[in-house]
Amino acid sequence: MESSGSVPARPLPYEGVWRFTAPALDVSVPQARHAVRDLVGRQGVPVRDEVLQGLLLIVSELVTNAVRHAALLSPEVAVEVAVGPEWIRVAVEDDHPYRPKALERDAARTGGRGLLLVKEITREAGGECDVEHTPRGGKVVWAALPLVPMSGAAPR
Repeated sequence: MESSGSVPARPLPYEGVWRFTAPALDVSVPQARHAVRDLVGRQGVPVRDEVLQGLLLIVSELVTNAVRHAALLSPEVAVEVAVGPEWIRVAVEDDHPYRPKALERDAARTGGRGLLLVKEITREAGGECDVEHTPRGGKVVWAALPLVPMSGAAPR
């Protein structure tokens, strides 16, 4: 992206990519959520409260899934937050090769709806989410939400 006069556009002060790891333990779920919330506040990301609340719920669901379903093969999970001028993306990576799929709605089940919830929050915000394999054979589950309603395409 360039501005007039062919001078490269400078990133906005809140743009960047941050990554941290945590043990695949239950205590890491609230720690990851708080770390993401604190990062967004510290960087001054201009995110609407409802988008931030959705993003934090997504972080909780994705880290919970990694802790519950991948800990045996992945004793550590990585959380990455990337912020662009119009979007914020959160990704959770583990070393387990299983690629999860969002389950259908089933009122009789008490669990197993985390990815369905992630997809719904993302859809309502006008964002995107997906699951991809990593070069090491694990997976990364990510969700990107717009900072401005229905603005711009989410990154991949």
